[in-house]
Amino acid sequence: MMKPAAIAACGLFLAGCGFHPLYAVPDMPDGSMQKHLQSVYVEPVPDRLGFEMRNQLIDLLDGKGEPAGAAYRLRVSLTQKSAAIGVQSQRIPPDCLDPSCPTQTAITRYNDTLIAEYELVEVKTNTVVTKGIETGLTSYNVLASPYATLAVQQDADQRAAEDIADRIRIDLAVYFAQQAKQ
Repeated sequence: MMKPAAIAACGLFLAGCGFHPLYAVPDMPDGSMQKHLQSVYVEPVPDRLGFEMRNQLIDLLDGKGEPAGAAYRLRVSLTQKSAAIGVQSQRIPPDCLDPSCPTQTAITRYNDTLIAEYELVEVKTNTVVTKGIETGLTSYNVLASPYATLAVQQDADQRAAEDIADRIRIDLAVYFAQQAKQ
């Protein structure tokens, strides 16, 4: 348990370095950061993973998921790349010690890279006010069952999409905080 003096010292240190919470911007009235985030309509994103990312963004922004009344539209395009990173060779049959025995090579591990490019468009002017790229990397093992391999790949990619959605929310909050200071 921290002593009160240590807590006060930490508070003074953080105040001295210019630290302030993202959602408590002094130039924004209470709750207006949340109102800005809620005013963002997330456009549909193609494919299963895009659908899941859109739902996560709607939840994180506390949005309605409907374009009516939105001050901003968020466009997200999602690209997925897969690369084999683990390869295993074995002789056929496995107990063959002769170098002339044929070998079989199998991929044992993959890396999937998710790239989300986004644009925040102001509805009134139809202009892009901010944009960015967020990337997520996941790894998964190839299992004996193709169904099990597909399940672990989808789970890993979904976790990456959720992480990217959270980083996009933070990027949008930073944009709105910077706009309040101008």
